Parts: sequence; structure tokens; C-alpha cells
Amino acid sequence: MDARGELMPDDGSEATLRTVEVARRSGYSVQQVRDLERLGVIPTAPRAVNGYRSYAQVHVSALRAYRALAVAAGPVVARRLLRDLRSSTVSDAAATISGLHARLDRERADLLAARAALRAIATEADGGPDRVPDPADAMSITGLAQALGVRTSTLRHWEHEGLLRPDRVTSLRVRSYDLQAIRTARIIAALRGAGYGIGAVRDLVAQLGHDVLVTSDIVDGRLEELGIRTVALLRAGADLADLIGAPRST
Repeated sequence: MDARGELMPDDGSEATLRTVEVARRSGYSVQQVRDLERLGVIPTAPRAVNGYRSYAQVHVSALRAYRALAVAAGPVVARRLLRDLRSSTVSDAAATISGLHARLDRERADLLAARAALRAIATEADGGPDRVPDPADAMSITGLAQALGVRTSTLRHWEHEGLLRPDRVTSLRVRSYDLQAIRTARIIAALRGAGYGIGAVRDLVAQLGHDVLVTSDIVDGRLEELGIRTVALLRAGADLADLIGAPRST
């Protein structure tokens, strides 16, 4: 044993670790280590002659990487990535990690664009949502779709989901969007661009109405969460490098 009381190899190979030691180094419980091994997050540990599992540093690195990756990309993605890394080439493994960084960067760009759109809505001198409607300000479904950069079918879908309520004019029931509907559509577009699903957008619009500043604050909160995920991915970097540099499994 070394000065820390851990098992030392006598053949020049890497030290073997007991389950309790791996748990202590990784921050997981003994049962969690066993569960994550069963799920394939870490390689299957060989058994010693006494039947006990014999772990190595690669198992600790995998567990630490999983903890950070679960924050950065979610536990399902983290499990799949760690399983795949063991059979990937170094080039493919590095590309996978780079892809995670790129995805977070795209999410950040979408959130920043959504925040800018919401702040623009809030600062426009249009008299606010209580302005007396002027028929000349109304837009057709085609005009609104073009202004938002979405399809007309998207606006119809939002209407079907109860997010947007256009006026109906003429005997042909043509849709017309007044200032309030246009404002709502712009908020919806910004939230969808920030990654919110239809259900979440419906709840936010119902709770906040046209309070764009509060809605913008919610997007700010999502940017903070994204920062935490980005830091977690950076924290996983050293452990992932150890895994990528480990012998490839077949």
C-alpha cells in the first residue's frame, strides 16, 4: 500500500482501487459506483481472485467526467457519450467533445438573440400594449410571418395551440393581427428561439402577458444556467482527455 493506504501494483501496472476508494475519489456512493458500472458509464471492473472488483484510475476519470457531463448535457447524453468513447477513435472522440462545446455555443447565440429581441420589444415607442388599436397597424398572416422570419403554418400552429389570437375579417375569414397580437407573436418567436417548448411558452405568456421585461429576465436566467453547463463541460475536460488517451476498446 502507498502512504494513503491504497493498493499498489507489484508488476509496474496501474494501482488497483477498491470500490470504496473509487467512491471517495469520484464523490459518488459505493452503490452509485456499482449502478453506473451496470449502466455502462464506466468500464466493467475485473474481479480479483477474492471476488472483489478491481478498479483503476480510468474508472475514477469516467465517473468524474460523467458528473460534469450530466450537468452540461444531461444524464442520458452523458451515459451514451461515455459508452461510445471507449470504442471510438481518438479523432472521433475529440470531435464528439468539440460538438458539445459547439452546441452550447449555438444555444448561447440563440438566447442572446432572443434577449435582444425581447429588449427591443420593450423599448419600442409604440405606446405599449394599451395603445388604442389602429386598423392601419394590422398585419396579414403573410406579412407577420415575413416580419418574424417564420412560416405562415407556424403562426397557424401557434393559434391552434392557443398562443396567438388573430382577428378574423371579411367573409373569407382572413386573419388579421393587430398591435397586441403582433407583440404577442414577437414574444412567442423570441421564446421559441430561446429554446422554450410550446407548453412552456403557453405558461409564460399566460402568466406574464405582455410584461416583456420580466420575460427578458427569464431568458437571462437561462443564460446563467447555460454558463453553469459550460463551466461543467470545461471541468470535465481533463477527465475526458484521460479517457480519450486510454487504450481503445474493441
